[in-house]
Order: sequence, then C-alpha cells, then structure tokens
Amino acid sequence: MNNGTGPGAAPDPAPNPGTGTNPDPIATARRVMRAADRAALSTAQRDAAGWPYPSLVLTALDHDASPLLLLSDLADHTANIKMDPRVGLLFDGTAGLDEPLAGSRVSVLGRAERSDDPRHRVRFLARHESASLYAGFGDFAIYRVAVERAHLVAGFGRIRWIPGDDLLFRLPDIETLALREADIVEHMNEDHADAVELYATALLGREGGGWKLTGIDPDGCDLRLGGRTARMDFGRPVFNAESVRKELVDLVRQARRTRGETQA
Repeated sequence: MNNGTGPGAAPDPAPNPGTGTNPDPIATARRVMRAADRAALSTAQRDAAGWPYPSLVLTALDHDASPLLLLSDLADHTANIKMDPRVGLLFDGTAGLDEPLAGSRVSVLGRAERSDDPRHRVRFLARHESASLYAGFGDFAIYRVAVERAHLVAGFGRIRWIPGDDLLFRLPDIETLALREADIVEHMNEDHADAVELYATALLGREGGGWKLTGIDPDGCDLRLGGRTARMDFGRPVFNAESVRKELVDLVRQARRTRGETQA
C-alpha cells in the first residue's frame, strides 16, 4: 500500500510500518482508505435513468473510518445524492506500482448523508487545508458516508467483501481518543517536532523540512508538509491517549534504528 500525496502532487509511494507479510484484510482495507486523500465517487445520475456517474472527490476519514466528503450543492454528484443517497467510492492504493493490478484498492458502498457535526468539518479541513479557502461558501457542506460494505482487492487472488460493521470501529470505543486528538497533535508539533520529522524522513522516506502532524486516529497519523500529505500506520489499533503515546514512542525508536542503519 502507498501513502497518498496532496492535491496536485504526484503520488509518492512509501513503506508503512505496522504491516506484515500476511496483513489482516480488514486492517488493510482501512489503511488503503486512510492513506488516500481522494477517491472516485459514483452516484446515480438523476436525469439519466440512474446511470452511474463517476467523479473525483477529496476524502478524509472519521475516527471510526467513515469517509467524509466536502461537496458543493452546485455539483452534479451532490444533486444525485439528494435524489438517491447510495454511493460508491473507490480508494486507490496502487499509485507508483509497476503492476497496478497487484496493488490494493477498496470499493466502498454506502449512503452519503449531510453532516453538521463540527468535528467532521475539522477533520476534513485538517486533511485538506487548502479546502478552507472555499469550505465556508454557502453551497458547500460535509457529507458522511454510512458504510454498508466494502470490497477489498489486495492483489491477485486476495479479494474479500467486508461488512460495514466489521470495517468500522464502534464510536463508544474511540470517543476518548477523538476528544484528545487536538491536544495530542498540538503537543507533538510543539514539543516533539523532531520526532514528527523522523517519522516522515526515516520511516516514510520523505524529504524533510517541517513536517507536521495533522491528525491522529485509531489506525495511525496523518502528516503534511505544504501541499504534500503522508500517512503513518500504527502497529495495532489504539483507542486512548496513553496507547497513542506508546505507539509514537515505539515508532521514534524504530525511526532511529532505521536512520542508524542508513548511515552505517
């Protein structure tokens, strides 16, 4: 699986800590979804007898892994959703591979619902800072996709349908982490900027120069440098601040070992 990059930038594949040689397919599906910063959206075209209408949208994921979209009322896909909320989203994790069909991708089926939860807007704009230039316009709103099932293709012969209840985390389990996310992000960026830079350069293989954490969720962290984004996975799901701290400390140790091996 590859980490995504910001809008307008070329995909930049990088290794992901926490993935094994035989990863859990549900965790793999969430990793593909969280790493992507965009997806192909399919809606039923309202004035064409329900024909599938594909479009490109920017995406973020909530703590429970529900996709979040920022959509304009002026867009065809939004008008379609208002008539029929059923949507499909394709998250592509194959960028940069010599054999794209050997890579991972996830097709999500669900229903898009407008959300007025301010936390959803905050998470989306943390992932897509440039969207703040137009997110306040009256015709834009956040939509949350209630996932019914997902289809993971993780290479030749590695195919599985995943029920939505299995793919998503249960909200009560992640409430504590969601409430602490802003504090953790601020603490890491202000007091441990060197660690954040290590994550990006030593673990993810990115060029350095001011990487910042923009989000924490049960599966890992989102990072940004200018218009570029990156994704760092945890070795296991975490649901509270203390578990996050342990994962971040372990990843610093791993990054230092990696940097030492590179310099040797």
